[in-house]
Amino acid sequence: MNYFPAFLDIKNQPCLVVGGGSVAARKIELLLKAGAAIKVVASEVSDAVNHLCGEHGFDCEIREFKDSDLKNIDLVIAATDNSELNSRISILAKSKHIPVNVVDSPELCSFITPSMIDRSPLQIAISTGGASPVLARQLRTKLESSIPAAYGDLAKLAGSYRDPVKKFLPSVEDRRRFWESILEGPVAENVFSGRMDDARELLEKLISESKSMPDYEGEVNLVGAGPGDPDLLTF
Repeated sequence: MNYFPAFLDIKNQPCLVVGGGSVAARKIELLLKAGAAIKVVASEVSDAVNHLCGEHGFDCEIREFKDSDLKNIDLVIAATDNSELNSRISILAKSKHIPVNVVDSPELCSFITPSMIDRSPLQIAISTGGASPVLARQLRTKLESSIPAAYGDLAKLAGSYRDPVKKFLPSVEDRRRFWESILEGPVAENVFSGRMDDARELLEKLISESKSMPDYEGEVNLVGAGPGDPDLLTF
């Protein structure tokens, strides 16, 4: 394993983006989703960066990068087309123990940004460690087709009932078995069908009954697939 996988909490944290092109714009969008306090420094900026700045009101300074720009910064992304400047930013950031990402130069990075599937609060990150970003994107596309957006709603629902479940199931193992049954049973089916009120009502009922393993009636789904390969089944 070449990288230690981690998710950083950068909400309201000062993050610097050096560069103002289309690549910088994509990185800025990612930082905005994570709630960062963004500062951009670039000799020139694209329409995309200008639009993001106008919409979100972050600090954007059109000038050359200075070493002092790293003062009080918690994370930096170098997205310029100047390899010497990118290398200088990387060396300086690492000397100050600031996490740094240099776009398309994994050897200069202390962290890399993976290909993401965002089903907030559920997030799935895919990375090849910079070896083949295209492969990571292809795998993301395949996974996205099999992971409905409703999984994010299911994660939110489960998260909102973690404390009540802890109260009546102090055992970690019992809680694990309980949540496995919930996330694979009618509660989840209601969420996937858009019936959030029904899902919440059923979950509250199961919690109030204090059953570590809810009793469900069995269900069978028969798919007429013929003698073909199961991989040929339509999603």
